[in-house]
Amino acid sequence: MRRDLTALFDPASVAVLGASDDPAKYGHAVASQALRAPGRRPVHLVNRRGGTVLGRTAATSLTGIGEPVGLVVISVPQAAFEDSVEEALSCGAKAIVGITAGFAETGEHGLTRQRAIAERVRAAGAVLVGPNCLGIADNTTELYLASDTFTPGAVALLSQSGNLALELQLRLDPYGLGFSRFVSLGNQADVTLVDLVADCAAHEQTRAIAVYAEDFADGRAFAEAAATADKPVVLLTAGRGTASARSAKSHTGALTTSADVVAAACRDAGIHLVHTPREMAAVLAALQERPARGRRVAVFTDGGGHGSIAADAVEAEGLAVPELGADAQRELSGVLWEQSAVGNPVDLAGMGEQDPMSYARSVQALLAADEVDAVLMTGYFGGYAAAEGGLGGAGNVLGAAELDAAHTLAAHLARSPKPLVVQSMYPRSPSCQVLSRAGVPVYEAVEDAARALRALAADPVAGRAGVTPLPTAAAPLTDADYHGTRRLLEAAGVAFPAAREISSEVELLGAAAEFAGPYVLKALHVLHKSDAGGVALGLPDRDALVAAYRTMHARLGAPSYSVEAMADLSDGVELIVGVNRDPRFGPVAMVGLGGVLTETLGDVAFALAPVTAAHAEQLLRGLRAAALLDGVRGRPALDVTAAALAVERITQVAAAHPEIAELEVNPLLVSPSGALALDSRAVLG
Repeated sequence: MRRDLTALFDPASVAVLGASDDPAKYGHAVASQALRAPGRRPVHLVNRRGGTVLGRTAATSLTGIGEPVGLVVISVPQAAFEDSVEEALSCGAKAIVGITAGFAETGEHGLTRQRAIAERVRAAGAVLVGPNCLGIADNTTELYLASDTFTPGAVALLSQSGNLALELQLRLDPYGLGFSRFVSLGNQADVTLVDLVADCAAHEQTRAIAVYAEDFADGRAFAEAAATADKPVVLLTAGRGTASARSAKSHTGALTTSADVVAAACRDAGIHLVHTPREMAAVLAALQERPARGRRVAVFTDGGGHGSIAADAVEAEGLAVPELGADAQRELSGVLWEQSAVGNPVDLAGMGEQDPMSYARSVQALLAADEVDAVLMTGYFGGYAAAEGGLGGAGNVLGAAELDAAHTLAAHLARSPKPLVVQSMYPRSPSCQVLSRAGVPVYEAVEDAARALRALAADPVAGRAGVTPLPTAAAPLTDADYHGTRRLLEAAGVAFPAAREISSEVELLGAAAEFAGPYVLKALHVLHKSDAGGVALGLPDRDALVAAYRTMHARLGAPSYSVEAMADLSDGVELIVGVNRDPRFGPVAMVGLGGVLTETLGDVAFALAPVTAAHAEQLLRGLRAAALLDGVRGRPALDVTAAALAVERITQVAAAHPEIAELEVNPLLVSPSGALALDSRAVLG
């Protein structure tokens, strides 16, 4: 259920507690900003010493204002914070912005204080941003309660860094973008990132949500909120390269990192994951454009070098630069001269200097081609009309013609369903500004333009798997040994070979009589059995089984062993299916090429668990070794449907058992006739 944050973003009145005339104090900066719109709502400045602040009479307390206050910004020493919160609530405040630091970020004692404050605020029916935050701003309601001014626009910025917010503003400025809202997340004691994403998704004046987060708190809830938003969410985060908290007692634990988890959550939820402020700005600029219908890009240039580099950059983003068909090439040949290349990349080969309108005619032809989903124009366009540095400067004949071409392009794009992205050596030239005003993102770097195309090619609905809800928690697993785990998975419909647990040679002979060989013998309660020599395969008969048992037991002395029917491996491929419980995102599934080479090959994919069978098949088809599933060199195709169903069942079990830190089936043998789990392991948290 979405929280009502009206009191936060559009309060009836505002008070700044800790307002100051001292420019070195944060209360001075916030008070200065608050006074930018005194006509929108009453703004009260409060300083314990009284007097005047910024030329206005300051109250000595919130109570001294003499009337209820809707929102209170608290910027006081941390020892006085609790009393200030109490005073704000007693004065009717329904929203508090806590600038004061010194709480959860300082350790357990600070966390305890912070939790008590948040509970008090919620009990009063109010909301709290922070503490330890840098304020908020809402340009749509003229609410300015941060230390800096943010250019108005349609991007809501939710950030754990003030400096990164300022850098993003500088990087968005060339694209003509600004902010609808800015919220410094702080410690998220009460109002969380999830609350803010949900509220900004419903905010009419916000078209995109930008997030910089170091601590997601409830990462899964964040992914769910983004997945249900009807607006793009762009995420920049730090610390993705460090290993997540885990026991690392399985291949799944050893291979799963924070980077994998965040990337999987973003892909499933349809979040645009970026790595730098510059990339975030590039993607946000692109998202003002119409989306592409597919991943096929036509590269159009006025120089071979620019075209080749751009094509490489586009393909590096996972997009295609296909050769144009005969009809499209014939159409282009009709508007270009003989030496122009029309295959893709399409190269004017100098024609632009003779006729700048050739840019417009070529782009129009490319946008009309059936085999093209988007166009990247790269190179010199903009240089003819550039004020300086171009082939003659402003006012020259070529410059005027280039401006005409830009206006022609802008008019055509208004009727085209396909996007155009531009990289120019002169991105701020008059011609490029014409395109920018028409909604075309113009980039200085070709890698930014290519990244923009990837953002436009990501279908905001069909391209996301979504976040499957967690199932109701099942009765806790108490027997997490090898056969206990097998029984749990078998009850969920996962197929295993026949097996019996034994602890003596007599029991071994009894198991051998229950099913025919060949046999497998496994030493139980041994970590990574294969590496320890605790697995013997293909034992043809009872005598071979007994001999293997005696040798293995003399060497390992395991308390028990498993005797199993040997599966037919001849036409199968071994996969791994694992689930690792992340402290922020909950259960995370891993599927990939399995067996003893799992960690060596590292051909794996991740998703938030549980995973549906349809999503599981997508993950399997995306592996580097996916061709093996369809049969190679005369081998039959495998039953991928059965493998995907097994993934669904395994991940559903793990998601229903929060006490399981890791659950792994390795290998899962996929053959032409089905899927069979050959080994499993569970680690309790």
